[in-house]
Amino acid sequence: MRLSPPSRVSLILRQFQSYPKHYLTKAMSGSTQTPANGVSTPNSDYKPRYIDIGINLADPIFRGRYHGKSRHPDDLKGVIKRAEEVGCTKLIVTGSSFKSTRDALKLTQEFPGTVYSTAGIHPCSSSIFSPSHHKHHDESQSEDGGEADQHTPACGPDPTKPILDGEGVDHVRSDTIISDLEKLINDARSDSSKGLVAFGEFGLDYDRLHYCSKEVQLHSFAVQLKLAASLKPQLPLFLHSRAAHQDFVRLLKEAFGEKLERLEKGGVVHSFTGTVEEMRELMDLGLYIGINGCSFKTAENCAVVKEVDLTKLMIETDGPWCEVRPTHEGWKYLLPPYVTPKPAAEPVSEAPSGVSTPAEPASASEIAAGVSTLSISSSVDPSAPAPEGQAHTTGRRPKQKKPPQPPQPSKKNPKKKEPEVPERFKVVKKEKWEEGAMVKGRNEPCTIERIARIVAGIKGVSEEEVCEAAWANTVKVFGVE
Repeated sequence: MRLSPPSRVSLILRQFQSYPKHYLTKAMSGSTQTPANGVSTPNSDYKPRYIDIGINLADPIFRGRYHGKSRHPDDLKGVIKRAEEVGCTKLIVTGSSFKSTRDALKLTQEFPGTVYSTAGIHPCSSSIFSPSHHKHHDESQSEDGGEADQHTPACGPDPTKPILDGEGVDHVRSDTIISDLEKLINDARSDSSKGLVAFGEFGLDYDRLHYCSKEVQLHSFAVQLKLAASLKPQLPLFLHSRAAHQDFVRLLKEAFGEKLERLEKGGVVHSFTGTVEEMRELMDLGLYIGINGCSFKTAENCAVVKEVDLTKLMIETDGPWCEVRPTHEGWKYLLPPYVTPKPAAEPVSEAPSGVSTPAEPASASEIAAGVSTLSISSSVDPSAPAPEGQAHTTGRRPKQKKPPQPPQPSKKNPKKKEPEVPERFKVVKKEKWEEGAMVKGRNEPCTIERIARIVAGIKGVSEEEVCEAAWANTVKVFGVE
């Protein structure tokens, strides 16, 4: 039998409180045909198009190599194919060291018109400016060396092992590095493929001082800014700033003027995780804001995303890192914002005494109407005479025996839990790699559709608006159309 009205009210209240606010607003206004992404899409025939402005495809992980060991076949072509299937037809591959830049430039020749590249020295790769770095800067990005060293720096900070200031900078080596970087850029720009579209990734990262000290990062950023400003014509900037906003803005202004008036092609601060005030200052300087999975970790992060002007928005995956995870605040915008209705009405039948049948989920119309309008009646009439041999209880049900417990499922073969957010492509562990499948924990450019969906949900706009704004901004700055 159906639950008594008071029990049903409790159920609806719990469901009501679990819904995201953007859905409740639509429900209360009478609209229950909300799509699964939680935002309205004005053009149902719209096919999304994306440009991933930051994807580390030069990382060996996309060739099946993890920390110097081959774990599965090279599947880079499959990665790019999956990106194209979701509408991500342009990929800007990040150059973060001499080696990764050269590898990225090779990819622009292998996938012309799809893959583009940046060229620069990441703050976490800037130990090459240090006197204690004994390897040639073209060989590796850190002193440890080896193929395992060639992975792009992971996102997580490690505040327990910072490299302290005091060692200084090798200025002779610095001059050589900048001269070689200038030659690398000029050679790439003279290539007919025109694959190089930005200077970077470079900047400051005080969250990850275990890769490089603050003093060396400051030097690396300053000398690269000087080079970027001297190029004729200039390249757009692909910038990195983590927990270093004040120094970051100061050095930009020293190189390009108080309003960055000498910055000819603009730039983007990618993978942004700063504050609203920092973001607004960057936009006021004419810079664009790059959003990826790291931008959705907390409620504070999402509040910043909400304030990003669409005219200054770009989107990215920053794979193989920065995937959106269920623990992230932004994950909820990927969840279906409605309760699936019961397939068919079943005839009401009496259940054995003491056993309740499960309640069907509350419908959107019940949620929209609000629980205050529900008719609530007591299951016991206080005016009715009590049954013989039983004391009268006003408004209370007789105490019932607990129903028999169902058998516990076997722990040997637990049923695989379906993901809350369905995967577009099959996902497997790297040890069980198969062609056409994504590798668990390796973020790919095909997941950029999730970035657009979350941004749309946070801002309360359609995915089409997000996609088209990000596309137009990226084409304007990097000229990749």
